[in-house]
Amino acid sequence: MTSGFEEREKGFEEKWGRDEELRFKVHARRDKLFGLWAAGEMGIAGAAAEAYAKDVVQAGLAEAGEAAVFKKVRADFDAKSIARSDHLINTKLAEFLETAKKQVMEGK
Repeated sequence: MTSGFEEREKGFEEKWGRDEELRFKVHARRDKLFGLWAAGEMGIAGAAAEAYAKDVVQAGLAEAGEAAVFKKVRADFDAKSIARSDHLINTKLAEFLETAKKQVMEGK
């Protein structure tokens, strides 16, 4: 028979696991949406835009974080002479984070 403490501990561990999974899904969704936006800004469409968005997601996974995603898109914009401010890029990241949260919570 397990004690109340062990049951609470197990419950907290399960909640932490669910929260981490949701956080991962939200950030992956944000990175995909951000990648699709960036692709559009660079004139990339269709399957190539989807592929670019996957690359942006991979950048976020490889270095774990928003900074890596920002760095990739910033470098790609610079390489293609796409003039977008750091402020705009960060604003879009924040907007897509909110959109991703809503979509994941709604099960989309």
